[in-house]
Amino acid sequence: MALVNQQSGPNPAIERRRLCALNDLSTDMPKRIIIDDLKLSVSSINGAVYAVNDMCTHANYSLSEGHVNPEELTIECWKHGAEFCLVSGKALTLPATRPLNTFATEIESGEVFVYIPKKGQQ
Repeated sequence: MALVNQQSGPNPAIERRRLCALNDLSTDMPKRIIIDDLKLSVSSINGAVYAVNDMCTHANYSLSEGHVNPEELTIECWKHGAEFCLVSGKALTLPATRPLNTFATEIESGEVFVYIPKKGQQ
């Protein structure tokens, strides 16, 4: 039940939302999940789940159609090859220069939860 990308202390502007069953995720292919207006790319690697904004910061293409490198904990945009760190969101290669937003995740009883800004706080 450990959090990935955990921020310290409670935050009233953040809410916990269910993403999916852990079995719905695979290591080699990210899954696109939409919660309200928030589009997420979600990946499961070695028992941890990573959630980042689904849109590449370079040209707004879906990262869920890209490739995850489980050894490097990166995701690559399929369109122009920009790579991002799944842990920090940092843009690692050009043409992207701006980071992705990352979101804390939690696994509980085989279900995956994410901590996202409450509606109106985004």
